[in-house]
Amino acid sequence: MTGSPNRGQPQGRRRRSRKAKGVDLWRPVPRLGDPEPVVPAGDPTATLRSLGDPPLQGQGAVAQHYMAAVVERAAGLATALAASADLLAEPQED
Repeated sequence: MTGSPNRGQPQGRRRRSRKAKGVDLWRPVPRLGDPEPVVPAGDPTATLRSLGDPPLQGQGAVAQHYMAAVVERAAGLATALAASADLLAEPQED
């Protein structure tokens, strides 16, 4: 007996797949407003630390270290990108 993709269906009747309705990617969209100034995070790893060590048996502290490094790098790059676009918020004087 050989396997057939139409096994269990009468011969001559194939299930037609429904094609998803396309989306017009080039449609006009409303204009965005001016962006808000970007304030660099004082401690970009705060949320990450609040979650505790990742549940990796014996590797939680090491994983936490590497994830914090990635978050700090991403925050630094985001700050640099905002600075290059002249979007950094002015530092507030106390």
